[in-house]
Amino acid sequence: MTYTPATQDQLLAIRVNAGIEELAASEKFAAAEPDMVEAIVEGVGQFAAGEFAPLNRVGDLEGAKLENGVVRLPDGFAEAYAHYVEQGWNAIASPEEFGGQGLPFTLACNVLENLGTANMAFNLLPMLSVGAIEALEHHGSEELQQKYLPDLVSGKWSGTMNLTEPQAGSDVGALRTTAKPIEDGEHAGKYLIKGQKIYITWGEHELAENIIHLVLARLPDAPEGSRGISLFTVPKYHVKPDGSLGPRNDVRCVSLEHKLGINASPTCVMSYGDNDECIGELVGAENRGLAAMFTMMNNARINVGNQGVQIGERATQQAMDYAKERVQSARAGSPDKNPVSIIEHPDVRRMLLRMKALTEGSRALLYYTAGQVDRGVLGDENAKARGEVLTPLIKAWGTDIGIEVASLGVQVHGGMGFVEETGAAQHWRDSRIAPIYEGTNGIQAADLVTRKLGLHDGEAIGSLIADIERECGGEAHLLTLARDCADVVAWMRNEASLDDRLAGSVAFCTMLAVATAGWQLLRQLRAVESGDAPALVKSKPASVRFFLDRIVPEASGLKASAMAGGEALYAIPTEALLG
Repeated sequence: MTYTPATQDQLLAIRVNAGIEELAASEKFAAAEPDMVEAIVEGVGQFAAGEFAPLNRVGDLEGAKLENGVVRLPDGFAEAYAHYVEQGWNAIASPEEFGGQGLPFTLACNVLENLGTANMAFNLLPMLSVGAIEALEHHGSEELQQKYLPDLVSGKWSGTMNLTEPQAGSDVGALRTTAKPIEDGEHAGKYLIKGQKIYITWGEHELAENIIHLVLARLPDAPEGSRGISLFTVPKYHVKPDGSLGPRNDVRCVSLEHKLGINASPTCVMSYGDNDECIGELVGAENRGLAAMFTMMNNARINVGNQGVQIGERATQQAMDYAKERVQSARAGSPDKNPVSIIEHPDVRRMLLRMKALTEGSRALLYYTAGQVDRGVLGDENAKARGEVLTPLIKAWGTDIGIEVASLGVQVHGGMGFVEETGAAQHWRDSRIAPIYEGTNGIQAADLVTRKLGLHDGEAIGSLIADIERECGGEAHLLTLARDCADVVAWMRNEASLDDRLAGSVAFCTMLAVATAGWQLLRQLRAVESGDAPALVKSKPASVRFFLDRIVPEASGLKASAMAGGEALYAIPTEALLG
């Protein structure tokens, strides 16, 4: 199927939810004027539709292949990536001193949204590079920044994140990869890296000239657990003092994972130091690697939530196209007994509206979150704290929405959705990874009810709920949900045990995400009713009403689950649970 960028809805979200005009009033983001914003959104949408989208299906069918240590991609990927670099899309929000455009994170989110909707697997390549740039920008020495950032910013080189090991999944503190200081010789002051990492996205490929791996490893005599982890840059090819590439480093891809989806994204098992010659350089302070990596991970979590929006948009577009073309049965109760397009049948219409409402709701939450992050960069501490609260919401709920919408897309296709040739199943398969990586959605919910619950003595979450209550107007369902969220917060902070909070964390995360998304959709509706986005004057009221009248009340139904406590989870002994 073809992909049509959701340009008008994106621009509405960028204006209303991110508040781009307010951001552009600052000196730092002054270049983000309306003409510039529209040019970026329209331009990257056209690029994504023309270059990335045609490769989505072939990437799924042919996938990435490992041949003699080299990862090969289907025809067309190298050319599309080269055009992506040439047109400067990788540099949108990167620092100007290293060749970036210095624009708001909000606009970088839009670049990734369009690219990922066109081709989720391919988009993981620039998405990981954005994280590597951020980690080096905040924690790298001036020498490392000068060495790596210009070519990472341009996209000439790509970056990866190396955390997971076979015995250490979410428990990063259990990693065994080692870093040994080099005392003398040409590499004095650097480190010998040795170990193996798994699930490394785009860990090996030939599209970029070099790959800069950010690797967590443990120094000799480092403290146990996460307190003893350091972060290192490990380039695929050594970089000479003049910036040119030298010989290959002692790092290699030993296998590719065979996955449920995102087949065009090479998910690598990486081996470092097989010949005891893998050279790395320290990023930041010794034993402070996890803090540096979390800088990379936090915005990566927003970008993963973005993937829920992406897959939702693509699945919705395909389902709409199919429902319009598929003719079957007369409309129930109609005097005309001729068969009609299935889009006319009530339950199909329900599914399509649900897909549209959920996708637009998650997009509104995405850009609201991005706007708060940008305000945090400008020094607004309250916005920074709100961005921290919103991050687990968009990551967890956004990716859950991606799965639900993709599954509904299969359902709209009926039996043809279960047949691979239509491509509807690909969206569901691709969507399923997003709730797992960058910290599972359970970890996001746990973060919300532990660290984020007490952030700023509870004011970070409390002020968010208060804003929703104050601005929901006559929307009774949204007001009820906001008050339900406040009740859960009060119970969790004052009465619940840690087990109780964790047991209700996923339900509460969904409640708060839906409340925030509903609030942001209501802001969009008011803007459209005031004359903004005339192209959406017919569709936006219908999707927002569906969200507020049907999806918001569902979230209120989760209150009992959120406050049920943890005792029931352990009422059955483990042995009995296992049967």
